[in-house]
Amino acid sequence: MTDTASPALTVSGLVYHHGSIPAVQGLDFTVARGEFFGLLGPNGAGKTTTLALLCGLLQPQGGQIRLDGQPATPRTPAQKRKLGLVPQDFAFYPVLSARDNLVFFARLHGLEGRKLRQRIGFALEIAQLGHRASQPAGEFSGGMKRRLNIAIALLHEPELLILDEPTVGVDAQSRHAILQTLTQLNQAGLTLLYSTHHLEEAHRLCHRVAIMDHGRILALDTPHNLVRRYASGLIEIDLAMPPDPTLLEQLSHRFGVVAVEQHPTRLRLETPQPEAVLPELLQALTTPGASLHRLQWQEPSLETVFLKLTGHQTRD
Repeated sequence: MTDTASPALTVSGLVYHHGSIPAVQGLDFTVARGEFFGLLGPNGAGKTTTLALLCGLLQPQGGQIRLDGQPATPRTPAQKRKLGLVPQDFAFYPVLSARDNLVFFARLHGLEGRKLRQRIGFALEIAQLGHRASQPAGEFSGGMKRRLNIAIALLHEPELLILDEPTVGVDAQSRHAILQTLTQLNQAGLTLLYSTHHLEEAHRLCHRVAIMDHGRILALDTPHNLVRRYASGLIEIDLAMPPDPTLLEQLSHRFGVVAVEQHPTRLRLETPQPEAVLPELLQALTTPGASLHRLQWQEPSLETVFLKLTGHQTRD
């Protein structure tokens, strides 16, 4: 029985190691019913391992997962039915048509007769694939394949939909269609747990986001609160010659500017108030001999929070 007073998902002290490598190290978070929850992190942060644990594809080596307030280990058939998974890889048969793929997976969930036909119709509509229902899925564009992936996960009417990078590798139009679909599903009451590399997507869609790295959650809050608490504006400058060292010292004392990256003629500055720094910085850099080549600035955002918490270096 569903406990309507409890969160849809509760994770407590979750631990998992790939051999000797710690992938998940004591995760704690909850996802409320009807919430659009984002999970962010660089490559190797432990996001995909976390999702695999939540779906039951891996078994926790420590900690606990609770669905609707009930322990999810061992997982009951009723608990499995509550979850829908949209993996990062395509999870359908490319030689089958979209409709045949949907029928196959619907039957795995025990759907038949009128109910099966209703859910197939809904899935084709939500994926915007009705006009291509008879075409082999392997011939679809990347965006169509992503939409079919989502449609399959919705066939059995899950209460919690877990998505691992559902817009990776798609064009702008398909990405917009996918995000619009997810928003509509959430507004209709579906709970979503969403992993993505696209920070602007998370800022736009998610009620709360958790930023994780090295298997741990570094920060968890609404995007607005995270930006207010952690973010700084970024200013990038290219000069013809190295800047006067006293300039950075002055900016640091007056506005809290920090040089997060400095080369002989390039500066990357971090400041909580870029709009206050810019006039004085421009004045100092337009003096004779300074020769400002380029100046670019960025308001505080979820991206600057992410970079501050996880570092600026690319990780493969």
